[in-house]
Amino acid sequence: MNLPIASSDEHLSSSPVASLSAGVPCLKKKVSPPRLVLRRRIPAIPTMEGDSTNLDAAIESLLNVEKQMRLAGDVAGTRKAVIDIVELCYKAGAWKTLNDQIVLLSKRRGQLKQAITAMVQKAMEYIDLTPDMDTCIELIKTLSSVSAGKIYVEIERARLIKRLAKIKEEQGKIDEAADLMQEIAVETFGSMAKTEKIAFILEQVRLCLDRQDFVRAQILSRKISTRVFDADPSKEKKKPKEGDSIVQDAPAEIPSLLELKRIYYELMIRYYSHNNDYLEICRCYKAIYDIPAIKEDPANWIPILRKICWYLVLAPHDPMQSSLLNATLEDKNLSEIPNFRLLLKQLVTMEVIQWTSLWEFYKNEYENEKLLGGALGAKTEEDLKLRIIEHNILVVSKYYSRITLKRIADLLCLSLQEAEKHLSDMVNSKSLIAKIDRPMGVVSFRTAQDSNGVLNSWATNLEKLLDLVEKSCHQIHKETMIHKAVLKA
Repeated sequence: MNLPIASSDEHLSSSPVASLSAGVPCLKKKVSPPRLVLRRRIPAIPTMEGDSTNLDAAIESLLNVEKQMRLAGDVAGTRKAVIDIVELCYKAGAWKTLNDQIVLLSKRRGQLKQAITAMVQKAMEYIDLTPDMDTCIELIKTLSSVSAGKIYVEIERARLIKRLAKIKEEQGKIDEAADLMQEIAVETFGSMAKTEKIAFILEQVRLCLDRQDFVRAQILSRKISTRVFDADPSKEKKKPKEGDSIVQDAPAEIPSLLELKRIYYELMIRYYSHNNDYLEICRCYKAIYDIPAIKEDPANWIPILRKICWYLVLAPHDPMQSSLLNATLEDKNLSEIPNFRLLLKQLVTMEVIQWTSLWEFYKNEYENEKLLGGALGAKTEEDLKLRIIEHNILVVSKYYSRITLKRIADLLCLSLQEAEKHLSDMVNSKSLIAKIDRPMGVVSFRTAQDSNGVLNSWATNLEKLLDLVEKSCHQIHKETMIHKAVLKA
């Protein structure tokens, strides 16, 4: 009779846990060693106090540990191993070895994303601690190449590129800095903070303006919606939904949203100044003027309000300019600069302005504006005279329907040729409707009509025509009846 052989399994079967799993023998075989055993094998970081002979051996030991952790799928252990390697190279001062190890660790088979992220973030802390500029640039380029094409370290790559572009700019290589910044499209980064995105795009715009690339600067500036500056930051912090990427906090050096608003409009002023678009420049200054921090200090808002008044006068006459002009006149702060309030009042009043007396009165203000650090430009004096002439022509068109060209020239203090030229330019730009009879020397002004007015006048004329046709038919019928009555008699 065969007796059962006692084994260690019998001792296990006597336990309460084993009794519950009776009848399921396969559960006893699926026993895996706990990961805590592997974590205990991570050695402490050896100290390299002036001794670089043992550096390679220490790195080799940590690489073996990293391999064990990576193959076992231990995220925490792998992250600690790669950070230890980076710290070891830094403490030994082996910067070239550090770059080589960063590239090696990133290319290992099945390397974990968390390990690469931790390695890049740890190495970025040592950029400011490099002994010289060449070592700093080499470390930045190494980290940039490692993080290229990896979406989980896209924010770190953008910060590295921004840092490298700043170094290139300090070296005087504006074109290289602008090309580096244009490689990064931060508007697609879901986990980057909104203020950091805006600051990055504004840096791209600034570099394009510095290299006189105005077309690309305009394209990049359109990536920022002006409505984002009017949002309330306190109401935007919402709890992320399940599946959404977690938005990281912006670094401490990133300006606030209102400060970014001021920087944005200052850059747009530089762009519009290139095209002498006075109305858009005025709107940019108006947006800066509306910032609460600017309005609190008169030393800040008085120069900006002066600029608004100047560019309102320089802007061509159109509905937007007229609306801004009336809105500025209603501003109570304008009473602090009465000369500019008087200037805007003259533009609103439908009276002819004498250019010579106006220029004598405001010439000192014009010169002072240049001394305030915001030069109006070399072409502004000519444009100012042109806007006064256009204002006077509009005033004449309000009071006259027909006037001789010689009389217009006298009112505008111009020659006949200059008066005819300015009048023709305004007709071509559709600022007013007029016809010039050159042989007679007579100008005929006509008020502009919209589509509804033209349609109403056409309907009125058609009604009059039908009335005349009806009266003519009635008269013909009457004459016919009288003629027939005479013949019968």
